[in-house]
Amino acid sequence: MSTNITQNQSFSVSPVPDWENPLPPEDLIFDDGEPLESNRHRIAMNVLIQSLQQAWSDRKDYFVGGNMFVYYSRTQVRNRDFRGPDFFVVLNVEGNRSRQGWVVWDEEGRYPDMIVELMSPSTANIDIGEKKTLYEGVFKTRDYFVFDPFDANSLQGWRLDANFRYQPLVANEQGWLWCETLGFWLGTWEGTIQRETAFWLRFYDHNKNLVLLPEEAERQRAERLASRLRELGEDPQNI
Repeated sequence: MSTNITQNQSFSVSPVPDWENPLPPEDLIFDDGEPLESNRHRIAMNVLIQSLQQAWSDRKDYFVGGNMFVYYSRTQVRNRDFRGPDFFVVLNVEGNRSRQGWVVWDEEGRYPDMIVELMSPSTANIDIGEKKTLYEGVFKTRDYFVFDPFDANSLQGWRLDANFRYQPLVANEQGWLWCETLGFWLGTWEGTIQRETAFWLRFYDHNKNLVLLPEEAERQRAERLASRLRELGEDPQNI
């Protein structure tokens, strides 16, 4: 017996989370050709990446990225709405796997746990407006920070509360902000890196010691070895 379906009949369809795409797009773009705002912005991003890798050199359970696209929805892909945090960290994931970008539906729905945007006059309003709203409401990124590498007093940060709303972080006496997600302070450090002198955004450990870059750690080891040799009556130059 056949059944006629009238135009007035409706059918309920189970909603599918936007990131759960049965047929994920395969033509993703991972480079829009847009450079970072300045050479200082590039150095600042690499300082954060390399110092975290140095601090966690014995860990393989995290991914750190910089200036990489985060793909999180089919609508975003369709609209070519590229989102690339300047620095982000995802915890409790396979860290050794090569990635061109962070594709949420390939990562079991995982979003960045911590994000830093390196502001400039042309991006500041977006970073503390549109992007902050996205990271709070969609990504639910636990800790979000912004910093202008050309303004030493520009550091701001927020942490999600129990209601998944961002609450501003309060600075300590040094003007640093505590990142609960990573277990480090974020604060400025004045010095020269790659021949550029500036106030750089750096990590500090729980005891407020600067988290070193790989080259700084190597230099520190060399200085300690030389000091030890001198104590033993040896000339480090002859070793």
